[in-house]
Amino acid sequence: MSDKDYLKDISEIKNLMNKSSRFISLSGLSGVLAGIYALVGAAATYWLVTTYSYGTLKLDGWVFETVILILFLVAFFSAATGIFLTTRKAKKNGDKMWDNSSKRLLVNFLIPLVVGGIYCMIILNQGRYGQTGGLMLIFYGLALVSASKYSIGDIQYLGYIQIILGLIASLYPGYGFWLWVVGFGFMHIIYGTWMHFKYDTK
Repeated sequence: MSDKDYLKDISEIKNLMNKSSRFISLSGLSGVLAGIYALVGAAATYWLVTTYSYGTLKLDGWVFETVILILFLVAFFSAATGIFLTTRKAKKNGDKMWDNSSKRLLVNFLIPLVVGGIYCMIILNQGRYGQTGGLMLIFYGLALVSASKYSIGDIQYLGYIQIILGLIASLYPGYGFWLWVVGFGFMHIIYGTWMHFKYDTK
């Protein structure tokens, strides 16, 4: 057996080990669409708040409830699209959608995300709107970094970017909304496009 054959065998063994320990069927296109949903939701929120808060930028009554609904809709459509496209990619690649690696991925992603979501709801309910954008970015970034151990390692870099944007938003709460737009909107589109061409088009 030649050196080339040995290297090929080692490469195949490495790929099998990665498949058994990591869920690698994440769709880059789902990131692009999540970014678009975030931009649409941000535009709707901006119009709603600037039109009906009468210059106070205070979220009261139905305005507050509608903003929360918009956030939930963005999260729901992003999750639904991600599940659909990832399932389709997993079937195409002959991978299992629900195995130990995907379970570990989901648990490590959801723990910081759910805790952060609950904390952000508490902050919003207290009327401390300036901090919520930064907190959402930070907890989402932590969720990505945590989940990257059981998926495509590249998503950790998106996580780091979100955390940095969140920390900047915490320092400058007046820009929290716009940094949220950058993190959840444009960064998802940019990163999702890069991931799509790196992994999905092979």
